[in-house]
Amino acid sequence: MRPRLSVANAALLTALAAAVAGCQSPAPAAGPNRAALPTMERVALGANACWFKSNDPAFAAYKLAPELNSFSGRPRILLVHKGSPESRPLLVVQAEGSPARLQAFGPMMQEPVAGRIAADVNRWSGGNNGCR
Repeated sequence: MRPRLSVANAALLTALAAAVAGCQSPAPAAGPNRAALPTMERVALGANACWFKSNDPAFAAYKLAPELNSFSGRPRILLVHKGSPESRPLLVVQAEGSPARLQAFGPMMQEPVAGRIAADVNRWSGGNNGCR
């Protein structure tokens, strides 16, 4: 003979399940992936939206050249002169490792806009996609 679950026992079992579920801590909020490629993807999207698509005058003379598919493990973006994309880059932003270690270098990092570049890249790499 099978034991029957009474209505009282079913209610008790339901209350116990709800109490146990209430004691569990919520899963930690997932932040952005900190590996090199996802970090540089965020930086490239931010640079494209905030520096170029917004027609920011500080970047009007330049063109974005993303090189995210890197076999060296260092995805990067380049800023080159708009009229001569084959010329030497004026800015290189690259990441390596997990968590990503970012580097920004080139002649633009000696210009007055360098502080803004660093602030923007740090903001975008951390997951904030806003423009200044």
